[in-house]
Amino acid sequence: MGGADVGGASSAKSEPNVVPLCDILLVLLIIFMVVTPMIKKGVNVTLPEAANTQIQPDPSKMMTVNIKKEGTVYLDDLEVPDLQKLANLIEDKMEEGKQEEKGKVLLRADGDTPYGRVTAVMDEIRRAQIEFVGLVTQKAASE
Repeated sequence: MGGADVGGASSAKSEPNVVPLCDILLVLLIIFMVVTPMIKKGVNVTLPEAANTQIQPDPSKMMTVNIKKEGTVYLDDLEVPDLQKLANLIEDKMEEGKQEEKGKVLLRADGDTPYGRVTAVMDEIRRAQIEFVGLVTQKAASE
């Protein structure tokens, strides 16, 4: 009983085994899913000075919100002790109609004011239905 198997029971398969390929693809997919959110989280940047500033409008025609370094907020010359009242004060001033530029506010903040404080003040300004918030900066010194 020597010779080749005629029944083909021990013949070689000609199909590739795709199970290891699927395993590799799944591992790569998981790696990309883990790494992608890390890339989107942020890039360290150094913000430039405001070298190209526009001409500032006349502050007497617009409401001005000032934020001092320690976080104290002023609406024109009036100190606002509670930030939650800022929107109401802005609405009251708009109703008085003393400002020529309605719906516009200039925001002046100290350079060392925390970013979160400036954002909170801007949120209160927007809550008062102000459409235009101008950020006032100083022109950078020429080199």
